[in-house]
Amino acid sequence: IVQVAGLKADQLEGFIKAQVGRIFKNFQMNVTLGKLRSIQVLVVGQANRPGKYTISAWSSLVNALIASGGPSGVGSVRKIQVKRGGQVINEFDLYDLLLKGDKSKDIRLEHGVVIYIPSRGDVVGVAGSVRVPAIYEMKGGETVGVIPDYAGGFTALASTGRATIDRIKDHLQREVKELNLENEEGMEELVRDGDIIDIVPISSRYDRVVT
Repeated sequence: IVQVAGLKADQLEGFIKAQVGRIFKNFQMNVTLGKLRSIQVLVVGQANRPGKYTISAWSSLVNALIASGGPSGVGSVRKIQVKRGGQVINEFDLYDLLLKGDKSKDIRLEHGVVIYIPSRGDVVGVAGSVRVPAIYEMKGGETVGVIPDYAGGFTALASTGRATIDRIKDHLQREVKELNLENEEGMEELVRDGDIIDIVPISSRYDRVVT
C-alpha cells in the first residue's frame, strides 16, 4: 500500500514510480485518477446553516465550515469541536487561521463525524489606536497584554503606555479603569466579558514648537 494523501494530482505518477522502483526495475507505468468518493458530515449547534453535508473525501474541517456558512452571530469561533462516536477528537480555534494564517490544526474529515459549534464565549471590545478595532471572542484567562495581538497591533498614533477599560462591575454599575501598559501589572490585568478596551492616542499637543 502506498499512501498518497496530501499529494497533488501531477505529483502522483512520479511519487508512485519512485516507490515501486524500490522493488521493480525496467517497468513502465501510467497513473490515472478514478472518481473521488464523497463523505457525509453533520454540522450542528450555532452554525449559519446547520445540517448534513455531502463533501469530498479530501475535505477538511475548514471546507465544511465554509459550506455551512461558518459560525452564526452567536456561535463560537474559538472552540469548534469535531466529534466521532460521542467523543471530541479535535477542537479548532478559527482565530489561528483568521488572525495568524495558521492552518496547521485543520484536519481532514471522516465519514459520519459531527461538527459542533457551541455558543459564543466572553467578548471584549477593542477601540482606539489599534489597526483592527472590533469585538473579539475570548477563550478565558486572557490578559490585556494579548489584546494588541488580536487587534493587529498599535497604530502610529497610539500611546502604547496608556489604555482604559470600561467595564460593568458586579452587574450593577459601570466603571472606568486606567492602565499603564508599560508595567507588568497593567499588562497582566485580566479581561472580563463585556469589557471595552480603549488604546489611548498620543496627545495632539506639539512639543518644542513656536507658532
